[in-house]
Amino acid sequence: MIVGVKPTLMYREVQSVPERIAHQIDTALPTYIAVGERLKSMDVKVMITVARGSSDHAATYFKYLVETMFGIPVASVGPSIASIYGKDMLVDGVPVIAISQSGGSKDLQIFMEQAAQNDAIGIVLTNDTSSALAHSGCEVLDLSMGVEKAVAATKTYIASLTALAGVFAGWSGDEKFLNALRKLPENLNSALHCNWDAALDHFKSRASVFCISRGPGLAISNEAALKFKETCLIHAESHSAAEVIHGPMALAGKELSALVFMSGYCTRQSIDDSIVRMRVAGSRVFIAGDHKGTDCLRTIKTSHSLLDPISQALSFYVFIEKLSVGLGFNPDAPRHLNKVTVTI
Repeated sequence: MIVGVKPTLMYREVQSVPERIAHQIDTALPTYIAVGERLKSMDVKVMITVARGSSDHAATYFKYLVETMFGIPVASVGPSIASIYGKDMLVDGVPVIAISQSGGSKDLQIFMEQAAQNDAIGIVLTNDTSSALAHSGCEVLDLSMGVEKAVAATKTYIASLTALAGVFAGWSGDEKFLNALRKLPENLNSALHCNWDAALDHFKSRASVFCISRGPGLAISNEAALKFKETCLIHAESHSAAEVIHGPMALAGKELSALVFMSGYCTRQSIDDSIVRMRVAGSRVFIAGDHKGTDCLRTIKTSHSLLDPISQALSFYVFIEKLSVGLGFNPDAPRHLNKVTVTI
């Protein structure tokens, strides 16, 4: 924040994240765990998530948690299957999780109402328990983050990640993960103070950006690309480190920058390979996470590697709000966008 300049709503909401997540964990974590324990007691063969925008990015995080731990496929299904095509899904006994910060999308409401009518195990994550989605006949998990006023979702996105992490904690029974989740507010408070100013001037060029990660980190890469677009009017694409070396690599060069989110040990070699290839092709590559070398951006390691992407997301939000303001934009009111996006 520039001294003497009134802080944006986005700035204030980003700064509130550690305190709000502490409140969420204190008040709502037992409910999240109970849902996870119920899933653990079932013979789950497949799961479905339904969401849009930042919420769908949170679903990607959950997908990798579940698939890498349990080997259970988690499919993201388009809500238009119900709202536009009018097709009933064969979801009898299938857990279906809808994620929406506002709960205002009509298509999600229709999808979840049909899912409930077809005997799915419907679960809704929302920050507005009075919304139409919350009254779709499914169990409701409150994100408990208070009102979010800025158009660009920040605190509710991180709350979606932590709520899903809570469900996963109950399902996995992993005490180490659960204890790390309880310590997360402290990590997030530190993440607010990770200074990425060294990258500001470069990204002010507004050249196109590739956001790159893999595994759970892909959820943060996806979110970062969206925020570059909506708050800074910078064209950005998110790619898995495994996919970027195929067709997208043809765009690498001096006119393209990259922001890479390091994610876990299993995917490290793949991510490192993409960094090398991008740099050889002439692109400037900034790296968020545990990495040695040039253009590294400091992040906070949590007590469990699967939670590291959440702290990375918060440090990125601090950076992107500052970049948006530095470019002369108002991140609270991106052009052509509203806080609640109603889709059918």
